[in-house]
Amino acid sequence: MPEKYRPISLKKITTCKLKSRKSKVYLDKVGSPFKKKSFHDFLSSLPDILAAKDFKAVVNAIINARKKDRPVILGMGAHPIKVGLTPIIINLMENKAITAIALNGACIVHDFEMSLMGHTSEDVDIELCRGVFGMAEETGVQLNRAINSGVKKGYGIGKAVGEHILKSRAVYKELSILAAAARLNMPATVHVALGTDIIHMHPATDGRAIGEGSMRDFRLFSSVVSDLKGGVYINLGSAVIMPEVFLKAIAVTRNLKYDVKNFTTVNMDFIQHYRTRENVLRRPVLSGGKSYALTGHHEIMFPLLAAAVMEEINKA
Repeated sequence: MPEKYRPISLKKITTCKLKSRKSKVYLDKVGSPFKKKSFHDFLSSLPDILAAKDFKAVVNAIINARKKDRPVILGMGAHPIKVGLTPIIINLMENKAITAIALNGACIVHDFEMSLMGHTSEDVDIELCRGVFGMAEETGVQLNRAINSGVKKGYGIGKAVGEHILKSRAVYKELSILAAAARLNMPATVHVALGTDIIHMHPATDGRAIGEGSMRDFRLFSSVVSDLKGGVYINLGSAVIMPEVFLKAIAVTRNLKYDVKNFTTVNMDFIQHYRTRENVLRRPVLSGGKSYALTGHHEIMFPLLAAAVMEEINKA
């Protein structure tokens, strides 16, 4: 009985000329060694492919937005502060490359501690075992005091904490993103989930003040998002809170008939999570716009982006 399967013959294979075949990589797309002095030259030397192409597109989107007086909003989690990006972020704010800041609740802890002491980020493993995790007195007392006092004045949490740090005697207040926003009169909002931040464990915590302050900031953030057409929204290191807040701000502004479309969204993180993919990169731009995922460590990727943007700004 003959075997059912025998090695197939390749003699009649149809081939095509390599010249006529469509390819994904061409000579004008490949990289070249970096030999020149400017960062623009370095960017130009990168392959015009995949993430490198997206990186250049993000730089161009930010530059074009600012040339047209369109907003560039930075939404972020606390990790960028913990890996030392504060001076770079503040420099972008001062040069109007960033026009609004939106933070999760953990950001104000590290922003405040850096301004007061010049250091932050405790060892959770050790302090949790000792029963003192999150119990830094100055952090709990002063941040809750700033929020409670600011809310009584009609402020949101961002302005309340920013002005508190700016007016304080903190030795390193030039390292505070929120103080810089207060100094520059820039929208800065803080979006809190109650029970997630260490200051919520302190006796001075007033849930009503935190809720009211965060609600005011959501409305202010929504106002900024209502003007996003032609602008850029960057999500830096927030996997849950800021993607959810951003999507809700999009929903509110479109419900109120603002023309919030045809903008650029960017997610920068070392892992691309579900919410960032859906709520930052996909859903908001379904009705118009572009989105880019730049995957990598914050302490490398964001300084590269900032350097590229600042060089273009300084050339103008």
